[in-house]
Amino acid sequence: MKLNYYPDTDSLYIDFAEKPSTESREVSEGIVLDYDADGNLVGIDIDNASKKLELKKLILNKLPTDVQTISA
Repeated sequence: MKLNYYPDTDSLYIDFAEKPSTESREVSEGIVLDYDADGNLVGIDIDNASKKLELKKLILNKLPTDVQTISA
């Protein structure tokens, strides 16, 4: 899973799988869910993310994997 923030557009994309999306559905204003060909959720696109989310804090709790930090 990857979280990508784009400050120039104030959008956050949460990438759940490295599969291409074939369908997108806007579930509320500025929040789009992306699905693969099998109907599985592969990503979430959030416009105006800084107004909708607390972006300065991220807590990962008991995830069964390694955590990589990449900063710009």
